[in-house]
Amino acid sequence: MKIGGGVVYGAPRATALPKLLFSHGSNRLRCSASSSSTDHVSFIKDVATSKPPQNLSQLMKMLKIRGDTIMSPGAKQGLIPIVIPLARNNSDASSGGQKAWSLALGQEYQLIHRILVEADTENSSENSDELFHASGDLGEKLYAKGDFAKSQISNLDVYLLKQVGLFPDVLERKVKRHFEQGDHVSAMVTGEFYTKKEHFPGFARPFVFNAEVLLKVGRTSEAKDAARGALKSPWWTLGCKYEEVANIAQWDDEQIEYFKEKVTSVDGTWDECVERIAECYKEAGLNDVATFIQYTD
Repeated sequence: MKIGGGVVYGAPRATALPKLLFSHGSNRLRCSASSSSTDHVSFIKDVATSKPPQNLSQLMKMLKIRGDTIMSPGAKQGLIPIVIPLARNNSDASSGGQKAWSLALGQEYQLIHRILVEADTENSSENSDELFHASGDLGEKLYAKGDFAKSQISNLDVYLLKQVGLFPDVLERKVKRHFEQGDHVSAMVTGEFYTKKEHFPGFARPFVFNAEVLLKVGRTSEAKDAARGALKSPWWTLGCKYEEVANIAQWDDEQIEYFKEKVTSVDGTWDECVERIAECYKEAGLNDVATFIQYTD
């Protein structure tokens, strides 16, 4: 889900369900060496008028220890207006990617759990002890050093999916590994599993990825249906340009072509649309949301 770099937190309570988006790669956001979890907690309470995630402080500490760059909560330039930047991970910046993963409110513990597992299993993790200490009591409940080895599960991704939670990048790696092994059936099964509505509700990326999987195995008609399903979700969640998905969807009838022309005729960025979006919320009587939308560093 490529929406720019940064971990970002979702929206005020009057809008859609708040989310955390975890991102990698280059970005246009403003970094802030002085920003802390306290800054973000206050921002979410006072500006976004939302309840901060219960485990946000632990997560922020762990992200910083891991080497992520903490972002200013008001540095929303280039992002959709209803998110709050938390941190940016530069581990795969060389790829030039800008991927953002969404975690539903209350599921930040899954990311904490994952960080602990990866710290325990990666020999190169120099901050393992510090990460476990920062995770506090929650970390002790989630994972103890050596749990992965004791599980006798040989593959880290399989362990994460079975014992920690569902992550888009892990599921996509699993599918790609099936293809590398020549197991197309398992690749299709995993791709279909990825799209279950209870897993990543509101996001188009799973459907786009599944469409690509189906196209790769020659299931053109099914790929078209999956792509059209993806285009029914917000386009900022596609993870690619909408034209790429439209090509798989085989948009060719007059009504859809007209829609494409209307959409592509709109120029500008999210930043240029902020005032209009805020005005819409004001018209709906959601002044707190409008204030949050307009806030920026």
